[in-house]
Amino acid sequence: MHELPVTQSILDIALRHAEGKHITDIYLVMGELAQLVDDSIQFYWDMIAKDTAAEGATLHFRRVPAEFQCMACFEKYRPSGEQFSCPKCGSVGAKIIAGEEFFVEAIDVEG
Repeated sequence: MHELPVTQSILDIALRHAEGKHITDIYLVMGELAQLVDDSIQFYWDMIAKDTAAEGATLHFRRVPAEFQCMACFEKYRPSGEQFSCPKCGSVGAKIIAGEEFFVEAIDVEG
């Protein structure tokens, strides 16, 4: 259910930056670890964008894969499945360096 306030924020950002022009496309970047569901955002979007300058706009989702850096040996790696330990040294101490992103990358408007 946390997709509803997130979707409302996307709409607010888009409307603010469109300056009254009709919005045709919105490009979103979402990290693999962001725990947001594309279909849920789309579902809420279709409801809350109705009767706004963003009605009918297409949402485009670009997923960023998770990437970690081992704090023991500094190896950069992508976790696989439920395995988060470093493939080089086996340490479980890691820093997330990609995959938590969530932002509006671009907005297309008419005119």
